[in-house]
Amino acid sequence: MIDINFYMKVFDVKTKMMSGEKMDKEYVLAEIESFRSKEPVLYNLETTNACNMRCKMCPRTTMMTRKIETMNLELFEKIADQLRPFSKEEWQTWESFVKKNYHIVPQDMSENHFFLYVIPRVVVLHGYGDPLLDKEMPQRVKILNARGVPCYFSCNPANINIDKTVEIFENGLDYIKYSIESVDDLRHKEIRGKASNFTESYKKIMELLELKKQHGYKTKIVITMLNLDTPEQKKEFESLREAFSGKDVYVYLKSQDQKWYEDKQQPTQSIHWTEFCQFPWSSMTIKSNGEAAMCVEDFDNEIILGDAREESLYDIWNGAKYRKLRQDHFDSTLGIKCSEQCDMKLIGGLL
Repeated sequence: MIDINFYMKVFDVKTKMMSGEKMDKEYVLAEIESFRSKEPVLYNLETTNACNMRCKMCPRTTMMTRKIETMNLELFEKIADQLRPFSKEEWQTWESFVKKNYHIVPQDMSENHFFLYVIPRVVVLHGYGDPLLDKEMPQRVKILNARGVPCYFSCNPANINIDKTVEIFENGLDYIKYSIESVDDLRHKEIRGKASNFTESYKKIMELLELKKQHGYKTKIVITMLNLDTPEQKKEFESLREAFSGKDVYVYLKSQDQKWYEDKQQPTQSIHWTEFCQFPWSSMTIKSNGEAAMCVEDFDNEIILGDAREESLYDIWNGAKYRKLRQDHFDSTLGIKCSEQCDMKLIGGLL
C-alpha cells in the first residue's frame, strides 16, 4: 500500500518542483510533513528472503549478505493487526484523482496502471525472496483477508505448487504476479538461473487459470516481463503477450529498477521512477527479520529505522530515525544508500 491521501495532497507541490519552479526548502519541508499521515501505511511485508533463483539483474544474487530468514506467524499477525485498508470512499476519490491527473483509467493494463490502481491498495508480500518458498503463505493471506486487507505478491512460476497455490487463492489472495523473461527455456535460464523455465511454468499457469475459472477464485493472475533493454526485448515481449492472448491475465512490461546494479542508464516511462522518492512520507517496509528498512530497495537492510518485534509501527513511523531519513532526503545527505545507490531522485535535488 501507499498513502493515497498523501499522494493527493502533495501533488501540486510535487508538480511545481518537478517543473523547475524554485521553492523555499523550509516551506516545502513543512508542507510535506503536514501532508504525512501519522498513522503508518505499510507498502510491503517481506515474509521471507529465501530464493532459489540466480537472477542476473538482482543484487540478491551477488551482493546480499544478510541472514536468510522467514517471518514467524506471531509477528506477522501482530503487524497485520496494525494495518487499515482504505475505505471505499477514499478509493473512489483516489481513482478520480488518477484519471484527472495521470489520465489513466481503471480499465487500462500497463506498468503505470498497475502502480496506480493495484499497488496503492495492496500489501506487497515479497521483497528479496520468493513467497512460494514460504510454507506459511496460505495462512498469511488468510490472516490479511480476515482483516479486510488486500494483498499481492510477485514470484517465480517455476516454483508453483498447484495444491498450495489453490489454497492461497481460496484464502483470498487479490493478485499474484509471475515473472517471465522469455518463452524460450534456455534464454529464461540465462536471465533467471538454472532453476527457472518457461515451458513447465506455462503449463502450470494454464492449469491454475482453468481452476480459477472453475471455482471462481478472485485472484487476478499477472504476467510481467522486465525491460532489460536488450536488442530482442520487443520481440520477447510480443511473444509473451501472444502466448497469453485471450487468457484471463494481466500482462505488462515492467521497467527495471536498480539500474545502477548493471550501470545502465536506460530511460523509463514509469511514474514510480520519474517522480521524486516519496517512500519516507508515504509508506513503510518491514523485512523478514522484523526490521523496518528505509524501503523495499534496501536489499541488505543498510538503513534500519526500527524493529517491529519490539516497537509498534506507529512509534517507528513517527520516531527519530524516520525524521532523520526524511531530513536526509531534503539535504541529499552523502554517504547513504538513498543518495549513492538508488535510481530515484531525492526531493533535495529539486529544491
